[in-house]
Amino acid sequence: MSAYDYLIIGGGMVADAAARGIRERDEAGTIGILSADVDEPYARPALSKKLWVDPDFTWDQTPLGTSEATGAEITLGTLVTGIDRAAKTVTTGGGETITYGRLLIATGSKPVEVAAPESDRIFFFRSASDYRRLRALAAHGSHAVVVGGGYIGTEIAAALAQNDVEVDLVFPDDVLGASTFPPSLASRFQELYVEHGVGLVPGRRVETVRDEVRADFEVAADAHTLQDASAQAADGIAAEAAASEVRASPTATTGVTVVFDNGAETEADFVVFGLGVTPVVDLAEEAGLVVDEGGVVVDEQLRTSDPFIWAAGDIAVYPDPVLGQTRVEHVDNATEMGTAVGRSMAGATDPYSHTPYFYSMVFGTRWEAVGTLDPELDVLEVELPESGESDGSRVFYYRDDSGAPVGVLLWDVGEDEALRDAARAVIDEGVTSTEALRTRIR
Repeated sequence: MSAYDYLIIGGGMVADAAARGIRERDEAGTIGILSADVDEPYARPALSKKLWVDPDFTWDQTPLGTSEATGAEITLGTLVTGIDRAAKTVTTGGGETITYGRLLIATGSKPVEVAAPESDRIFFFRSASDYRRLRALAAHGSHAVVVGGGYIGTEIAAALAQNDVEVDLVFPDDVLGASTFPPSLASRFQELYVEHGVGLVPGRRVETVRDEVRADFEVAADAHTLQDASAQAADGIAAEAAASEVRASPTATTGVTVVFDNGAETEADFVVFGLGVTPVVDLAEEAGLVVDEGGVVVDEQLRTSDPFIWAAGDIAVYPDPVLGQTRVEHVDNATEMGTAVGRSMAGATDPYSHTPYFYSMVFGTRWEAVGTLDPELDVLEVELPESGESDGSRVFYYRDDSGAPVGVLLWDVGEDEALRDAARAVIDEGVTSTEALRTRIR
């Protein structure tokens, strides 16, 4: 039976950061990492960003070098199926039992899926394996349908478009980004895609996908969302055609048929879904740990209801000093919380106090935010003439009924930790004066 002083379930960026955090305080303790992935920990954001648009950034730069840096023993392709808290052991799908001194659950999230067959041309994009498969299909002139108007959907659509792939982006809102940005910014965001030739199919969802193609295909928009060609050009909306119009089949000999919620169908060489993720908490729940608000509940030291088990990353519901009880699925939280949980496992008593930011970059435009981005709130827009990257640089304050910001969005400002700290401070201090907010972040 294998045994480790520190055992980590999950092989993502949290695991890498946790192993490094452990090593800051314990140079000798044994560390084991059990990963269901086939790759050792890697920089996940690169899968939908730099690997597609930066020719100087290659696949061999994505591995994090966890084993080399920490001495951790990483076991790949291993699914943990149970935790015996009394015996302090875990069992794997292969029937192995492993003993731990202290355990970290960092099982991350899994993609939301729709009904679809197993196919190399159908992606619920999440892993490095998905990236490699998609790269192999994303040839010049191929046709992709991307489904989802959130982070992954918009980033993958932009990445493919910048690699000479014909892209149609399907999303449920009337305007791309409308569920995150205020109307003026959502229109600006959508225009980035129009300018780069991405076909937009608004107001639609995908019901299922078939792993087959026909000679011709129908487009996916209802008649009420369609415009004639001149109106489309004027409005910058790339709805493909009227529902009765057909288009020549893709040049590939095989492909997929995407079925929309209005019964219409369209064909493509491949389809990529980016419909969000669901935290993987079943293992913790079955072990009797406290699970609430969609995640595993932890204290300020990121310890669960069991004193020998910690949780971190996407699955952790924790007390943030600025945001309150929350759960965050973004990379800044993964790395910062991962390091903090490793230190905590190795005996540190400092509370986790980092309020994470999240970000995205498409077509060279970067935005990042702290807190809640709900366009139904009162949103104050302020120009950033001093610290912005362009004339379009802005800060948006999402304000509650009292006028206090609960979210701050920084648009086209580059990477600036001082601006992030200012955004955190504005939320923490509960500034309600509109005039004060206009000059608070410059």
